Amino acid sequence: MKLLQSYVDNIITTALSEDINYIDVTTDYLIDDNSVSEAYYIAKDNGVLCGIEIAKRVFEILDENIIFDIKIKDGEEVKKGDIIAEMKGSTKNLLKGERTALNLLQHLSGIASATNRCVKLVEGTNARITDTRKTLPGLRALQKYAVTVGGGKNHRFNLSDGAMLKDNHIDAGGGITKAITALREKIGHMVKIEVEVRNLDELKEALDAKADIIMLDNMSYADMKKAVEITDGRALLEASGNVTEENIRETAETGVDIISLGALTHSVRCFDISMRIRK
Repeated sequence: MKLLQSYVDNIITTALSEDINYIDVTTDYLIDDNSVSEAYYIAKDNGVLCGIEIAKRVFEILDENIIFDIKIKDGEEVKKGDIIAEMKGSTKNLLKGERTALNLLQHLSGIASATNRCVKLVEGTNARITDTRKTLPGLRALQKYAVTVGGGKNHRFNLSDGAMLKDNHIDAGGGITKAITALREKIGHMVKIEVEVRNLDELKEALDAKADIIMLDNMSYADMKKAVEITDGRALLEASGNVTEENIRETAETGVDIISLGALTHSVRCFDISMRIRK
């Protein structure tokens, strides 16, 4: 997955402008313009790295003369104490880019690491791990990129990607069958329809109306197993709601095709990485 460079650059320049504004009071008044330093990123936890090229780009935008040597690439496992990258260049610009680069690198590595843990927990089952649209404004593509780096799959990027009938759509649209029928008459042949159901009766109605994907919303394990039997391959089944690393294996073993987790992007813990200047 290759992100559009202009999109990445826009995020970086916005973040740098937010952080520095006019001047860096500490760095600009303390450090000599001609000072050159060496620095490095060190991992303080175990996980999967993501965002190292983005971190590199932060320093390229600040100062094209900074040398940024990547030691560990996106998607590779990193252990506590590993040197992730080494840098050399203007001390001022190394310090000015430190926080912006780390904010992005730590956040994306946290998503990739959490996703990878979930992917490993469901190995041997039919389930694939996906994200949701519960992303931070402006960072969606970066966050979804991090999910793929961790071994997961992407759900919709936005509302234009597919039709998804959640409870409010169904209530406003007159019920499952009526809503699906209305959508089928208007959408193009490339657009799939997903329907959220809360019980097995709604599941059967969605199947009769020929939904492509059915989301099992906060169903019990027993009901999810029954849903798999009833569906018998006629639609993809997605489990969603209150899924954690502690119960994700049991969810996967019900036989569902997809497990979506909003927590991968909206509440993930940052991966601990530090930048250190060599004395």
